[in-house]
Amino acid sequence: MATQITAKREVSLGIFEKYLTLWIAICIVLGLLVGRFFPQFGQFMDSLKFGQLSIPIGILLFFMMYPTVLGIRFSDIKQAAKRPKPLLVTVIANWVIAPPLMTLYANLMLTDPMHRAGVILLGLSPCTAMVMWWMYLAKGDLAQGLINTAINALLMLFLYAPLAALYLGVSSIPVPWDLIAISVLAFIALPVAAGAISRRVVVRRKGEEWFDGVYRPLIGKISIVALLTTLIVLFSFEGEVILSNPLLVAYLAAPNLLHYATMIAWTYPLGYFAGWPYESAIDTTIIGASSHFEVAIAVATTLYGIGSGAALATVIGPLMEVPLMLSLVKLGLYTRKYFPRKRHQIVQ
Repeated sequence: MATQITAKREVSLGIFEKYLTLWIAICIVLGLLVGRFFPQFGQFMDSLKFGQLSIPIGILLFFMMYPTVLGIRFSDIKQAAKRPKPLLVTVIANWVIAPPLMTLYANLMLTDPMHRAGVILLGLSPCTAMVMWWMYLAKGDLAQGLINTAINALLMLFLYAPLAALYLGVSSIPVPWDLIAISVLAFIALPVAAGAISRRVVVRRKGEEWFDGVYRPLIGKISIVALLTTLIVLFSFEGEVILSNPLLVAYLAAPNLLHYATMIAWTYPLGYFAGWPYESAIDTTIIGASSHFEVAIAVATTLYGIGSGAALATVIGPLMEVPLMLSLVKLGLYTRKYFPRKRHQIVQ
């Protein structure tokens, strides 16, 4: 009986995921329209900040992150730590290849120095927040993804300033230490702690079968609602600019698109030809192709001003990233059958 209920829930979830692209498209359009015709809403939401972190986005990202780490066991993390190659490739992708690659594309495709600076800052900012949700949706190895994301966050503390100074040609880079620290706390430490405590309490009271069959699917739906709400809020911030200057947006998006395509084109096949299971390959690809837009925006506004071309260019990043990451998730789910199966893999 329990098996039948679980199967029905999986079918229901599959139907929802089938139309997730449609819901995302609707929310993006809704956010743009809200930003265009009710700009006060976006301005108000953007004004709610703790330090340099948007409070609404922070809350929504937490509710996206919490379900993704809910099912991670400590034993999974220990097992993932024994596989250093995906972590090594992630570090090389984000800190050795991505910065000069984005700098090259920015210099080749953009003429305004401010626009170039904003795009370069995006290339220097590996994602440490929403990336876990995309791995969750793509059915990646969340324990491995958590390790890779945490290491990236730590490396950002040491590498961001010197690399930004190198590629921007600026002698002093104001690194938003508080924003990075809050991001690590809010999007890694807090969700992981909440997930571990929730798992222990719920399993003890209701049993593991109820936890996996009822609690996790319910919380998973909350995470999707949080994603869709995040899109409305994000796109409302710059809806007026995007709809008023679509050609400028497309112009600034071009190097981002080429950067994403290039990173995906070498990281995903590398995992396949290296004989990695799909879960490790998709983790490396998603992390390598994403960016931490909050940090990039904060540095751009501090260095060049909130109304600068650099600040505008950093805003375009997350707007492009959502449809691109969704496309990558679909690519991964479609092609995962060609990868070797993970040892002791549990059918999801």
